[in-house]
Amino acid sequence: MDAKVNGNVSFWYADIGLPAFRAPLPGDLEADVCIVGAGYTGLWTAYYLKKADPSIRIAIVEKEFAGFGASGRNGGWLSGGFGWSREKYLKTSTRGAVIDMQRAMYGSVEEVISITEAEGIDADILRTDNITVATNKPQLDRAHAEYEEAKAWEMPADRIEFLSAADARARIAIHNVQGAYVLRGMARVQPAKLVRGLSDAVERLGVPIYEQTTVTSIEKGKVTTNRGTVRAPTIIRATEGFTAGIPGNERLWLPLNSAQIITEPVSDALWDEIGWKGHELLGDAAHAYCYAQRTREGRITMGGRGVPYRYGSQTDVRGQTQQLTIEKLHAILVRLLPQTKSLRIDHAWCGVLGVPRDWCTTAGLDPETGIGWAGGYVGLGVSSSNLSGRTLRDLILRRDTELTRLPWVNRQVSKWEPEPMRWLGVHSMYQLYRMADEREEAGLDHTSKLAAIADRITGH
Repeated sequence: MDAKVNGNVSFWYADIGLPAFRAPLPGDLEADVCIVGAGYTGLWTAYYLKKADPSIRIAIVEKEFAGFGASGRNGGWLSGGFGWSREKYLKTSTRGAVIDMQRAMYGSVEEVISITEAEGIDADILRTDNITVATNKPQLDRAHAEYEEAKAWEMPADRIEFLSAADARARIAIHNVQGAYVLRGMARVQPAKLVRGLSDAVERLGVPIYEQTTVTSIEKGKVTTNRGTVRAPTIIRATEGFTAGIPGNERLWLPLNSAQIITEPVSDALWDEIGWKGHELLGDAAHAYCYAQRTREGRITMGGRGVPYRYGSQTDVRGQTQQLTIEKLHAILVRLLPQTKSLRIDHAWCGVLGVPRDWCTTAGLDPETGIGWAGGYVGLGVSSSNLSGRTLRDLILRRDTELTRLPWVNRQVSKWEPEPMRWLGVHSMYQLYRMADEREEAGLDHTSKLAAIADRITGH
């Protein structure tokens, strides 16, 4: 199965058009805060900071254009779920603080929606549920364990539900579905529309965004670029999956690859067969899991890992992905929804997301250097980046708030191993995940031990 278009950043920009570049940094500049990266994290930080203190001088520098990275390529899941290890946060915090972080994360969904409404941003946002389907017994056991864990960590009862096979099938006609875990209070979004609207809102507040400006170094009080130097007492690194490309940060966050395909618009007759009337954010409980949405115009996106990592923390070229990845994603789509087998694939693309060594997101500000950061979202950045922006605002303004006391703040983790161990570890993990999934699909009645080995290899 071929895609009509491969790359060109993402389908989301094919939908609305690639933007014209903003002007680059005009030369040396002084600011109170310099933000490196004009994706969700950098833009939300600038937005909340300028709202809190209109007099503060902020400069944003961006290598490409605002939203070029994951912010304009993601799966469109405005999901307030907690996709990291609560136990790992608990090691350096308290149970109550972890629950507070969980609450802050799912509260970000309504926060994003309220800001888009206030700023007049049309991002195709639709409130819906997140549904994780299971198509074999081991997946069912894992999905149910996730549901039980959410209950144990005091996720409100009205936000979670576990569906029987019949109830899950009534929502979406997934082949061989055996049950599903539902997380309510989520939303579907067109990500490029969101980042474009947010960048425009930030500019209206008086914050310049300097595009076509490549950062070559970040150090105390100074950001050096190919267009000049920005001197600022506070610097925010908001580069997520591109962090490894900044000298000195090569092993900090691993740029994990993720790819998507999107179908042609689905006919009304076929939608009647599929269901999906609630436009739920759809995922599965496989080890090498997928993520999907039903778009505004009635297409289906399907995403997954493909080739998980490029040697030396390299990143893609404008979203172009491998033919093998396209075929794998199409196979996942057809396995879950055989009704879609004859649908054309109109676009395929990929991007990178930031992964810390312990697979847990973090935000912080070093008072000694004035350098702050947020990211390592491991794929949950659409909503988490909003919480990052509010948290960094408070840290920059030296406020002691509920947000600055959350357990992800100023959390330090180990760096990734040097190459070739990094490449070998990540590729081994995903190969073992795929093998585990194959065994479970073939009838294994318990979670494959290969998945546990994969987790131990990389600390996932």
